[in-house]
Amino acid sequence: MSGEPCEELTLRAVPGVPLVEPGDDLAAILADALDRAHLALRDGDVLVIAQKVVSKAEGRYVDLAAITPSERAGELAVEVAGDPRLVEVILAQSSRVLRHAPHVLVVEHRLGFVMANAGIDRSNVAPTAGTEPVLLLPADPDGSAEALRADLAARTGRRIGVIISDSFGRAWRRGTVGVALGAAGLEALRDLRGQPDLYGRPLQVSETGFADELAAAASLLMGQADEGFPAVLISGLPPTDGSVSPARALLRDPARDLFR
Repeated sequence: MSGEPCEELTLRAVPGVPLVEPGDDLAAILADALDRAHLALRDGDVLVIAQKVVSKAEGRYVDLAAITPSERAGELAVEVAGDPRLVEVILAQSSRVLRHAPHVLVVEHRLGFVMANAGIDRSNVAPTAGTEPVLLLPADPDGSAEALRADLAARTGRRIGVIISDSFGRAWRRGTVGVALGAAGLEALRDLRGQPDLYGRPLQVSETGFADELAAAASLLMGQADEGFPAVLISGLPPTDGSVSPARALLRDPARDLFR
């Protein structure tokens, strides 16, 4: 159940978040950055965190130099004009390939996301001598969000929400937008069915991707290149009844997907 309509939100990029390395305490890093910027968390705030820094802290790297591609990966690499080693990693992270075209594989990720190249990324991933690292998604984005939420709540005493966001392309529309890969402490999917419209008629099918809306708003400050703002604090959301749902609630059941 959603709260009252929101009349004003405040979105603030959290400055001073350092480069994150495997094994880093990401909650401590974020708490320190918030303190240095004099951004105090309040009950009901939502912290949106870029997937990339979560994956880096969790050490979700694969070294392409150590990958031996399979025959299937080699064949697909020819069709998509790609690196067969990268195709092998994409296949390993996917339950099936849905579409492919030059330079892109649209797959169903093991986590259920339908996305390009299984979310594997090379941008802003620093190589070291003799390696060719790529970065995978977190193994459990909702679990990662919950761990960060619990740790930040223990440090601050505040009841907040956490969203782990990534950039997705969309069918039928150009351009990427921020979406929620993981969420904790908030209602990722809001079911408005049964609530009245302006004329008192009950809504029949309305559901809103609340976590996706917040992730998209935060991406305006995060940027997509070298902006260096991997965390955005959202304040001013109206109180809710306390309902929560994870980001996986946003995934459409394949049996009800008319286009897959």
